Amino acid sequence: MLDKMKEIITQYVEVDPDSITTESRFIEDLGFNSYDIMCMLGDAESEFDVNIDEEEIMKCKTVGDLLDYFGGQKK
Repeated sequence: MLDKMKEIITQYVEVDPDSITTESRFIEDLGFNSYDIMCMLGDAESEFDVNIDEEEIMKCKTVGDLLDYFGGQKK
């Protein structure tokens, strides 16, 4: 799941996929802005076949947080 998330992330920000870890923070470490985050979340929602709760997803600050959230949302 992390490798697929890296693919999605690198569509939005210029970062070496090998530097992305579960501890990487979207804004501080990867350089996302709020628009990029929302677009990336839409792609991730489709890719991982999950329904995102906008209020809950805003609590996800790291790649690992997001992967944990998706893991708990699987249909």
